[in-house]
Amino acid sequence: MTDTAITVEDIEAAERLLGLSYTVRERQQMVGNLAGQIESAVARRKVPLSNNVPMASRFDPRLPGFEMPQVADSQLLAIHSAPLPDSDEDIAFAPLTHLATWIASGQITSRRLTEIYLARIAALNPKLECYAKVMSETALSEADAADKLLAQGTNLGPLHGIPYGMKDLFDTAGVTTGWGAEPYQERVPDCDAHIVTLLRDAGAVLLGKTTLGALAYGDIWSGGWTRNPWNLNEGSSGSSAGSASATAAGLCGFSIGTETLGSITSPSQRCGTTGLRPTFGRVSRAGGMALCWSLDKVGPICRGVEDTAMVLAAINGVDIGDRCTIAAPFNFDANQGIEGMRLGYLPEAFGEGATEVDHAALAAAKDLGIEVVEVELQDLPYGALMNVVYAEAAAAFEHLTLEDTDDTLKWQDDGAWPNTFRKARFLSAVDHVQLDRLRYLVMQSLDTLFSNVDALIGPFMTGPMLVASNFTGHPCLHLRAGFLEAGTRSAASLGAGKLTTGNATGAGPTFTVPQGISLWGRLFQEGPLLNLGMALERKLAVADRRPGFAI
Repeated sequence: MTDTAITVEDIEAAERLLGLSYTVRERQQMVGNLAGQIESAVARRKVPLSNNVPMASRFDPRLPGFEMPQVADSQLLAIHSAPLPDSDEDIAFAPLTHLATWIASGQITSRRLTEIYLARIAALNPKLECYAKVMSETALSEADAADKLLAQGTNLGPLHGIPYGMKDLFDTAGVTTGWGAEPYQERVPDCDAHIVTLLRDAGAVLLGKTTLGALAYGDIWSGGWTRNPWNLNEGSSGSSAGSASATAAGLCGFSIGTETLGSITSPSQRCGTTGLRPTFGRVSRAGGMALCWSLDKVGPICRGVEDTAMVLAAINGVDIGDRCTIAAPFNFDANQGIEGMRLGYLPEAFGEGATEVDHAALAAAKDLGIEVVEVELQDLPYGALMNVVYAEAAAAFEHLTLEDTDDTLKWQDDGAWPNTFRKARFLSAVDHVQLDRLRYLVMQSLDTLFSNVDALIGPFMTGPMLVASNFTGHPCLHLRAGFLEAGTRSAASLGAGKLTTGNATGAGPTFTVPQGISLWGRLFQEGPLLNLGMALERKLAVADRRPGFAI
């Protein structure tokens, strides 16, 4: 704080930044007693707060009267008896359900499968820039351990011996975890994140750390720019950029992503993967970089719907290391039908701007033999909630702004983090409290919607649903629905704050690119949502197509 006294003119200028207007008398009254307020803020800034220090307040998606589903944790997969292909590429792109069967039956070893993926990574990662760190020796060692256990008669579960990619946002002991950002390129944690431990306990083999846009935003990271396997001229969207790109290109069996506001669903939309964003609080974030404590979620990115169920079963669970986790059972039966389900859609989502793939997906849903009805959401300023994202993210990385090290980040556009963090310093604390109250109204609005339907279907950018459902914590499954001939796509803004998802179409040559559809479900009801997704996936019959450049 400087010794320069605050003036009436200072206050008047500040009002314009906050959308306020005081009278001359009101400015004169406050000019002499702002010093203590400023001193308190400066004193707090002197207290170092590392990224792993949580907020004291915790978001809970459950409204009063919510009842957790009374079912036991269980997972029943469909029986798959497909023969082992001769082609390494066919093996690499096989769904987890097939890989698990082949490994368990001894038709393929985890080591051979790991070697197939490592070879593909060596060939394609230079083009895609989807792995920040390849852990070849560790992966082969874990694969050998998985094979040894099977030889001894021990199978740790459906993910036993299956290689995967972990978003480079989660700590891996002794292995660089750089968060995609220049200030953290040499960051080497001492411990594994909770999810890394869970997947190791499930027998999965860690191939390496997949890229993320710097500090979990976009597809530009400290080491490069992660590409979409369907069009190498464009990024893979973000922030789970590498996880979606690697999965789509057959460089892993599955991957782990995180979502604050589209970071699982947006790259899945771009790369044609199937992303599951679970209910907020279902999966522990302990040992992961915090961006927004009240919004961050962890989920799988796969090539098929049933695969996401296999991964969620392994990572689901309450954890003392994450104060926001909630004890919730995950019950999934791949053979469960969808008879009697009621599916809603917002008519405006399929109006102007909707693609032929969007309309085809809705038509396919109507052909599933379930009731499909029009619904509506309460008229609220859902987009205003974006200021919560800006405030929490700016707080998580306050030191970059105050120490002026935000200039070291590669991406410096108006919509990038450095400018967003700086602008967030002018957000009002009073408005922030009011936004939290608005969030409660949004929770009530979506609760009303889902009291009338079991699920909602719509394009990725369906009205306010991307923002609204992330703030309420409802689960979302995004799956491939078809293909479009499109130009190289640039970023699309989520709102006035310029946080973007990467969904607009730019000029230039066209490419055949995937297009997805989103399904939103009730809190902690991922099982029925996945059953619906499987039925729609079968109806659409587009999940098996591969990027044309794949080897």
